[in-house]
Amino acid sequence: MAVLKNKISLKNISKTFYLKDRTVEVLKDITFDVKENEFLVLLGPGQCGKTVMLNIIADLEKQTSGEIAFDGGRPAMGDLGVVFQKYALFPWKTVMENVEMNQKLKGVDKETRRVKAQGYIDLVGLRGFESSLPKQLSGGMKQRVGIARAYASESDIMLMDEPFGALDAQTRYQMEDEIIKIWEKNKRTIVFVTNNVEEAVYLGDRILLLASRPSYIKKEYIVNLPRPRSQTDRAFLELRNEIVENTDLDI
Repeated sequence: MAVLKNKISLKNISKTFYLKDRTVEVLKDITFDVKENEFLVLLGPGQCGKTVMLNIIADLEKQTSGEIAFDGGRPAMGDLGVVFQKYALFPWKTVMENVEMNQKLKGVDKETRRVKAQGYIDLVGLRGFESSLPKQLSGGMKQRVGIARAYASESDIMLMDEPFGALDAQTRYQMEDEIIKIWEKNKRTIVFVTNNVEEAVYLGDRILLLASRPSYIKKEYIVNLPRPRSQTDRAFLELRNEIVENTDLDI
């Protein structure tokens, strides 16, 4: 069996914010690798530093200490696919215009970028909505646009910051199914942030459980459950319960 290479490597990453009246240590000596085409989940309580870590990977924030390395070198700004909890769509632009934006900024000609964007719109199941504005879409559809736009960056690394956290429960379950289907059709390396244990077990190949601030890796879980997964399956529930016992998440 081939050994998968590391796409991202973090070594001894720490982050401290220096405020006027105090210092706040958010991340403490965090080390881990992300394998090629792996679906890695960072799971932890709110305000523990998950988003800060994702921002460091995306080069939106600098670590206080430690090193981060990428296979092939750090991607240029805008060359990472990023999906946020808040949809971050341009409200005055159509679905097509939002999805093709990254390619447009890179100077790709209109015909080429439209063909590429259409492929990703089809991938997320939004054919027929190319001319719609974000205000005409449901929450789940907006998040699909965000996923299509991230894929259209054509990065082989995707960073997802609680992308389904603002959705109602039914839509969230649907989107969890959709992101797995999309990922299985078009494999990328995904780092997915959540504070939801069930979501972590449902999606992840591997879960890194983070402690409360200052955050460190409390435990690693390899999720050896076949897909598609069932949240009522005995093995699923056993792993879910084991994680709950080791975390202070409010379930």
